[in-house]
Amino acid sequence: MSLTLKNPHSVLAILQTRPADVLEVRTNTKTANDAWKTVVDTAYAHRIPVRAPLAPARDARSKEAGRIGGSEAVVRERQGAGLPELFATDATRGLWIALDHIQDPHNAGAIFRTAAFFGVKGIILTKDQSVPLTATVYDVASGGLEFVPFVVLPNMVRAIEVAKEKGLWVLGTSEHTERDITQVDRDRKWLMVVGNEESGLRRLVAEHCDEMCRLTPRGTPGGVTSLNVSAAAAIMISALA
Repeated sequence: MSLTLKNPHSVLAILQTRPADVLEVRTNTKTANDAWKTVVDTAYAHRIPVRAPLAPARDARSKEAGRIGGSEAVVRERQGAGLPELFATDATRGLWIALDHIQDPHNAGAIFRTAAFFGVKGIILTKDQSVPLTATVYDVASGGLEFVPFVVLPNMVRAIEVAKEKGLWVLGTSEHTERDITQVDRDRKWLMVVGNEESGLRRLVAEHCDEMCRLTPRGTPGGVTSLNVSAAAAIMISALA
């Protein structure tokens, strides 16, 4: 399936890692910003067509109206890895992430970007009741989807079981537990499971975790006691990666 991306940094990452999957670039080469000019130069080097942008949609109420008329690139989506491949490593420590029913594309994209920055080994996503890897996820990830292996599966519990078979410890995240992320042993191979924006981890998934942890609020008592899931995930990733 093809996607239309608006973030030049996402496009540049694809040109760097799998240029054959960039089908065409659409931009005004005279008015494009520096990032898009780099995209154009790289596209020319790979003999990828560069065309003028599409005309803006006449109907401003169209869902696609905001995504038409500016610089963009049409790319093929990245194919996921297999589960055994995702866990294939001789390292004695490392971090993998599992996203259990994350539904907001901005959260998914932000987590991929953070994961790429901190060198997360891989990401597991659930197929049902979860956000698909849309163009918005790619754009928010700003290239992160190209540098973190991922797999999309129907059964998170089975993925956890395979992780344990491969020597990983499974760490659930919940605001309702007492143990803080700073108390978790960093010198292990961890699969950290992050739950849904509203309901958190599903009960069955939580029951299959080896340990649970939380972020402890440090502000004014009774003040802000929770974070957006992508912000919380970023802090936890930085603590364990």
